[in-house]
Amino acid sequence: MVGILNVTPDSFSDGGRWADPAAALGHGLRLAADGADLVDVGGESTRPGAARVAPADELARVLPVVEGLVAAGVPVSVDTSRASVAAACLAAGASWINDVTGGLGDPEMLDLVAASGAGYIAMHTRGESSDMADRAHYSDVVGEVAAELAARRDAALAAGIAADRLVLDPGVGFAKNASHNWEILQRWDAFEALGQPLLLAVSRKAFLGRLLGGDDTPVPPAERDDASVALTAVFAARGVWGVRVHPVKSHVDAVRAVSRLTRSEGDD
Repeated sequence: MVGILNVTPDSFSDGGRWADPAAALGHGLRLAADGADLVDVGGESTRPGAARVAPADELARVLPVVEGLVAAGVPVSVDTSRASVAAACLAAGASWINDVTGGLGDPEMLDLVAASGAGYIAMHTRGESSDMADRAHYSDVVGEVAAELAARRDAALAAGIAADRLVLDPGVGFAKNASHNWEILQRWDAFEALGQPLLLAVSRKAFLGRLLGGDDTPVPPAERDDASVALTAVFAARGVWGVRVHPVKSHVDAVRAVSRLTRSEGDD
């Protein structure tokens, strides 16, 4: 279970709520207490249309929170596509890097992670957040995304990142429209065929808001949690490596129920 901790003023769901380092640390500790195996700290919004922030500003947002969580014994991942930010956070004790560009955003990222021995989550996207919606054009979304993600897998392995420390994320919502997202989820086996553990990251995303409220009146992010938990349960039953979520406890409860359902009767 990967708990989301956005220390940004403009993230789509909870931008600004955890911008203060003390508030962010408190929330990260709550996520861990609720069952997060990793707390994923991000200092730059990657919502569609978001502008980039300066590397120094991104690092100033995340580093104090990473240091505080590590000091409290909480396993930390850092949501960044910049090698400089990743290096500082890994030096502070973070153990995973969650890179929405899969290494395309910074040519030094893959070598840095390989040398550190950290875990690496490589996500699929196209372009930067500011223009990725314009790049959501596919003849075969599943085939093309799988092929592009396979290329990031191969680059990570070639750089020396250990196969058992490499997780792939098909990037639901990134350079993809709602129909693309549903097709990716419906044909998840194409990504399982890539041979690496997979991360499901759908929590509170806009395609769920449109499903529940319509294209013109999508429900707000906080009202998408039940649908998010439903997808967690489905993909937990498939054996997904992890799910990246906003409220942790409800998703942990769903995974526990799925786990019990798949155990034999004498395993209590």
